[in-house]
Amino acid sequence: MKINWGTAIVIAFGLFMTFILYFVFKVQSDSKYDNDLVVEEYYKHDSHFGEEMVRIQNAHDLKQKPTIITMKDGVKIVFPNTFESKNIKGEVLMYRPSNKKLDFNTALALTNSELLIPQKKLIKGRWDVNMEWQYNGKQYLTKEVVYIN
Repeated sequence: MKINWGTAIVIAFGLFMTFILYFVFKVQSDSKYDNDLVVEEYYKHDSHFGEEMVRIQNAHDLKQKPTIITMKDGVKIVFPNTFESKNIKGEVLMYRPSNKKLDFNTALALTNSELLIPQKKLIKGRWDVNMEWQYNGKQYLTKEVVYIN
C-alpha cells in the first residue's frame, strides 16, 4: 500500500498531538509533578501591592538597616543597635520557591537585637526571606534571597 505525502503529514501531526497530550495528562495526574500556585488567592494578594511598596520604601529609607547573614548555624537576622529590640514586632517568612511545603513563618523574637533561624529548619538551596516588621508604629518590609550550603 502506497501512502502519499499528504496522508503522511496528517499521520505525523496526529502522532505528534497524541505525544503532547500524553505528557499533558501525565503531568496533571501524577502527584510527583507539583504545579501549585506560588501564592494562594493571587488577586487578593496583588490588590495590596501598593501598600507593600510603601513598606519596602520605608525599609529602604532607613540609614541603618537590618542585615540577614547566612552562617553554618543557620540564618541570622541582626538589627542595628539604634533599634530597641522590645519595640520591634513582626514575623519572618522563609519561602522556598521550589517547594511550597517547606515554607514557614517565624515570629521576630529578638535576643540582643538578633534572631537565629536554625540550620535544622533549612535545607540546602535558595530561600527567599520576607521580613515584615514594625518599629514605633511604622511598618517595614525587607526582602532578600539567601542560599544555604
